[in-house]
Amino acid sequence: MSLLPVGIIGTGKYVPERVLTNQELEQMVETNDEWIVSRTGIRERRLASSEQATSDLAYEAALIALRNAGVSAENLDLIIVATVTPDMSFPSTSCILQEKLGAKKAAAFDLSAACSGFIYGLATGSNFIATGVYKNVLVVGAECLSRITDYTDRNTCILFGDGAGAVVLGQVPEGRGFKSFELGADGTGGPLLRVAAGGSRCPATPETLQGKDHFIYMAGAEVFKFAVRIMGGAAEEALRKAGLEKSDIDLLVPHQANIRIIQSSLQRLELSEDKCMINLDKYGNMSAASIPVALAEAAEAGRVREGDCVVLVGFGGGLTWGASALIW
Repeated sequence: MSLLPVGIIGTGKYVPERVLTNQELEQMVETNDEWIVSRTGIRERRLASSEQATSDLAYEAALIALRNAGVSAENLDLIIVATVTPDMSFPSTSCILQEKLGAKKAAAFDLSAACSGFIYGLATGSNFIATGVYKNVLVVGAECLSRITDYTDRNTCILFGDGAGAVVLGQVPEGRGFKSFELGADGTGGPLLRVAAGGSRCPATPETLQGKDHFIYMAGAEVFKFAVRIMGGAAEEALRKAGLEKSDIDLLVPHQANIRIIQSSLQRLELSEDKCMINLDKYGNMSAASIPVALAEAAEAGRVREGDCVVLVGFGGGLTWGASALIW
């Protein structure tokens, strides 16, 4: 059975209006702008309003992606939402989004792979199209990380923000689209980056609330070392699978976690910074939303053109990682 060529036919992004600057964080915890920028590259991040949930952010990004793709919600066959901050345990955020969009014939499910979730979603959605099962698939990375961030913990509260990015996948001309995926996981690293409470292992109790077990915990130094090792390696493996070289890359779109991690990846891939999409100074780490928001901004700015080789790469809790090489 020959597989159909699948690519991204529309992008969209949405970030909330509320901006939280480093200067504001200086008033909340013991930190300062210079320290945050030098360690992370982040200057500000966006926060959802009290009325907004993850599905609301996803909806705004999805509308733009659908418009840019020239696809109506009624013609969607599948909706995948990558998130670790769903509106609720169930129904899934994707089902809530399906109803908001009026995508009545679309199947829908959520996918949880933390910051790697969007690439996992691309790999999943593209295979439905490549095998002829579906025609139009919406993949969204959306997060309200502010809801699980402890704003008294200076090690984590400086990092995270809210937002959503979306793409519509569809059949593309021969020679274009996704050329490879590289997905991986190492569950032994699970305790390094997690929200411990709220699930079946550790349900919500007065004790878990008091212990702040519903907030993000991250062993920063260990996660940093893992990320530096895995980001470049995953990108290289995606290139190898696609039969491409480092020199073929026109644009690298990495997970926006830390500028030093991104710079390490650029060094390993022998790329200059002008071949990399970087926006973490404006948004911080938006987990599953980071890559699709960066990709949408690159498309808006004309930084990716037809025929370009684009490499997407990310890592996240799980621990997980993912990379993809595609021809735009």
